[in-house]
Parts: sequence; C-alpha cells; structure tokens
Amino acid sequence: MTTPLKEILLKQIAADGPITMADYMAQCLMHPTHGYYQNERVFGADGDFITAPEISQMFGEMVGLWLADRWIKMGKPNPVHLIEFGPGRGTLMADILRAISPVEGFTAAVNIHFIETSVQLRSLQKERVPNAKWHDSMVSVPNGPSLIVANEFFDALPIHQFEKHEGTWLERRINGEGENFTLVLTQPTPKLALCPTELLDNPDGSILEVCPSALAIAGSIAERLNEHGGAALIIDYGYRKSAAGDTFQALKNHAYVDPLIEPGKADITAHVAFDQIAKAAAEKGATLAGPAAQGLFLMALGIGARAQQLSGTLDPIGQQRILSELKRLTASDEMGTLFKVLAIQEAKLPAAPGF
Repeated sequence: MTTPLKEILLKQIAADGPITMADYMAQCLMHPTHGYYQNERVFGADGDFITAPEISQMFGEMVGLWLADRWIKMGKPNPVHLIEFGPGRGTLMADILRAISPVEGFTAAVNIHFIETSVQLRSLQKERVPNAKWHDSMVSVPNGPSLIVANEFFDALPIHQFEKHEGTWLERRINGEGENFTLVLTQPTPKLALCPTELLDNPDGSILEVCPSALAIAGSIAERLNEHGGAALIIDYGYRKSAAGDTFQALKNHAYVDPLIEPGKADITAHVAFDQIAKAAAEKGATLAGPAAQGLFLMALGIGARAQQLSGTLDPIGQQRILSELKRLTASDEMGTLFKVLAIQEAKLPAAPGF
C-alpha cells in the first residue's frame, strides 16, 4: 500500500541511493507531516499498543514513590526539574503527581518538563498536565537538580543494523525496488565502531544493532545529573547484555506488521541494549543501579501491597481487574522480565531503592 511518506522515501532513495535503517526509522516516526507520532492514534486500546502507565495507575504510583525517595535523599531541593522523555498521553506524569502529592513540599518544588517533538502528542499531554513546559530536547531545560523518567522512549530511537557476510561486517540499508522497500547490504558507516567488540567475532549471518542517539542521550543525562544533582529512571524492553539478533519491528492495531510496508502508519521500535546505555552513562561519571527486571523492581517498591489496598475497596470484578493489571506488569510471561529498569544517578546519592 502506498502512503505519502512511502512516495517521499522512494524518491529520496531513487535520487541518493539506499538509506540507513536509522534514517528510515526517524522519517517513519517523526517526519514533520507524515510521521507516525504526528498523525496516528498511538496509545491505548483504540491505538496500536498499550504502555505500562495505560495498563494501571499502580505503575505511575510506584515510579512516583521512587522519585519522592530520591528527592528526599537529594536534600529536598526547591526547585527541582521533573523531566520526562516521551510522555505519551501524559498518563504517567499525572499518576506520578498524584502519588507524590502527600509528600510535604515535593509538589510545590517540582517544575515539569516534557521532552516531546510531536505536536499531536503535546496537545494530549497538555490536557492531563497543563502546567508542563515542552522541549524538543533536554538542552533547553534550565540547569538545576533534576529527576528524570523515560518509559518506553529509548526503544523508538533510530538504530543502525550490521550483518556479517563472508567474514566482513556490512551495513543493512533500505532500498527501493518499484513500489517496494528491500534490505540490501552496503559498506558500513563509522557507526559500526559503536558495536560491542566482543560481538564482532560472531559467525556469518549475524546481525548487530547500535543506537547512537540512545548513547548520546544517556551520556547527556549522566552529565546533567553529575553537574547539577539528581537521578534518572529508564524503563524499556530489551537486552540486559547486548546480543546478536534482528529486533527491528513494527506494531499496528496491537499486532506485529512488516515495518517496510506502510511507513508512517505503524509504530517502529527496536530492543534497547541496556549495557550500552549504562556504559555511556558510566563514562560520564554517573553511578548506576540495574538493569533489573521490571516485575522484581515494582514488587520491591510495594506494588503488591498497593494492589491489595486498591482491591479492598472493590467488588469481585474490580478485584479481578486489579489482579490482571498486576500480572500484566510483573509476571515473567507478560512485561515482568522482558522490560528492564535502569537507574542513573549523581555519584554522591545513596543506593537507589528497587534494585
């Protein structure tokens, strides 16, 4: 099926040759007119996928309690910048703010900043968190002590893919053939140097992925926290330790689809390499905790007790709903193991809870 973005990309390829997977992914998601996040119904049962905050209020409440603990350990700075990368519909931040409201002085100290480039999503976020300030990147957020959250943000950052062929690593690019896209192998860009060296000995046919923007953002988060104080929580699905494999995928109507079929009409993601993000942050002097499995992290913070508390006020149908939400977030066959949690902190902060 032809889409406006497909025609644009095919013309670009015809003029300039095959494009990197990173270029393709960036255009599909964030093209200013035809990008997925600019136009499609993204989140929720009526969208293409459901994130943890949309599953249950308990997720945001646990994150809020974690942030409150860090704020107290930081010495209760006022003001403190509460920064969220990729805030979706604003659901997570709304739940965080409700959870921290009993913590004396915290709500009054918070300045909320959303890192969001989608005009469509900014309007949805404004409905739930009207007092937020919006930024295209963290560069324009004022300096100062910060608490940072990124839930299912890093998986949408553009990746480069490399494949080993006859003993040589080549880059997978996207070419146009008639009205279709195909994958081709080309000489690698310098981004190949970002691949973990221990994976370069893998056999022919192996595929490696790197996400330069993820490494850059993790490094900038670490620099900010080290210079001005604070902590960050990164939650996403992916590898604890990098491994070979193709995780380039697309989701539409809660089902996997071919990412090369309808550019701009489906969500495109790749698994997050948590060890690479952690290394980028550590190189900037930050301290790390995790990555931990999401299920274990949430249980350590008390989500089981919170589920019990909520269930006590509900009828049997409501109790079953809470139990189902808890299972979805924490069970190993649901989101509990595939999703990981990584904390990045200024060096002087005490150990983070939940790990």
